[in-house]
Amino acid sequence: MFQHKYFKLLIMALLLGLSVWQFVEKNIGNGIFLLILAIIVLFFYIRNEYILMAYLRMRKQDMEGAEKWLRKINNPSQALIKPQQASYYMMLGLIHSGKNINQAEKYLRKALKTGLILKQEEALAKLSLAGVLAAKRRKREALNLLNEAKKLDKKGLLRENIQMLKQQLKRI
Repeated sequence: MFQHKYFKLLIMALLLGLSVWQFVEKNIGNGIFLLILAIIVLFFYIRNEYILMAYLRMRKQDMEGAEKWLRKINNPSQALIKPQQASYYMMLGLIHSGKNINQAEKYLRKALKTGLILKQEEALAKLSLAGVLAAKRRKREALNLLNEAKKLDKKGLLRENIQMLKQQLKRI
């Protein structure tokens, strides 16, 4: 129940209403405090706390810890808004790419289908999916995804990884 995305909006609306009431009653300090709490709840509606913790674990290369945080989200379609769902599936795909490539492919395709907001995230998902497909010896699909990832990578952050995967695909 506490993970449902609309529950967070309800809590935020209640805090906002209490804040306005405190301002009307001339309790400015209480009103400001409740307004800050409402903003914090809104932040966690936009950026899910479990996904944030999983990102922090992934930055430390702790994939088991990241997966532990992601598994705390019981029903992603109810607990997360669309962009968060896409990030959720992309992170699970990245985690599983080292363990189970079939599961990784499923999650990465679902992330791309759900729709990642940032082009850089979409490029990373396509690059990772191309790596999974290369491991499955599906060269043509992998090359198509690599080319799409290269187009999306405007800043050139994935340039080296794309070149490395292209060289590996030439050997297949």
